[in-house]
Amino acid sequence: MAEDRKAPAARKPGEPPAETSSRAEIEAFVRQARTLGAPAEGRGRLIFALDATMSRQPTWDAACRLQAEMFDEAGKVGGLEVQLVYYRGYGECRASRWVSDTRALRDLMTGIDVRGGQTQIGKVLSHARREARERKVAAMVFVGDALEEPIDPLAQKAGELGMLGLKLFVFQEGRDAKVETGFREMARLTGGAYARFDTNAAGQLAELLRAVAVYAAGGLKALEKRGGAPERLLLAQMRPR
Repeated sequence: MAEDRKAPAARKPGEPPAETSSRAEIEAFVRQARTLGAPAEGRGRLIFALDATMSRQPTWDAACRLQAEMFDEAGKVGGLEVQLVYYRGYGECRASRWVSDTRALRDLMTGIDVRGGQTQIGKVLSHARREARERKVAAMVFVGDALEEPIDPLAQKAGELGMLGLKLFVFQEGRDAKVETGFREMARLTGGAYARFDTNAAGQLAELLRAVAVYAAGGLKALEKRGGAPERLLLAQMRPR
């Protein structure tokens, strides 16, 4: 992401220091992300974004397995490229290259562990906006459990994504009502959809993600053609009201 290519800004008074213990891990992630194969032209594009902050620690291992399965489901859809984005810690927000081999991204993701810090959903939306302006991105999946940023700026960015044709599919872990309201609004403003990220419903999650991947690769017509329960759930929210 553009923010990560710049030299780090000087720490402000009272600002927590950067987590030097994770520097080697960050550098390893960047090196590995840069070695992933470049995408082919003419494919649908899907961003897969993760909240990797400490609030997800209690269920992180189980969630990581489900997220890996979601990547596998995306990989089964032909004509699709995927980019992994995650945030954690103090200002750490990373993005891989676009690849068609989702197994490589799955392996990359399962090596990430959580770090304390605030949500950085605004950075993720800004990154998606830049990517969509450069070349069309059909959809972004976001998995998270918290929303600690003002909703109005996020809503504005979500609306801009919708104008660029990028639909946001938000999967919420947990049942915080305030978080759900914000997540649903962001998804609505892009013309996307919202669903629970339930670690006890791995099969349903896999099918929902596959439906999103089908949309990213083939558009609404491809999603309507499948016609299953996951597709109907997404379509019910995506159709204009």
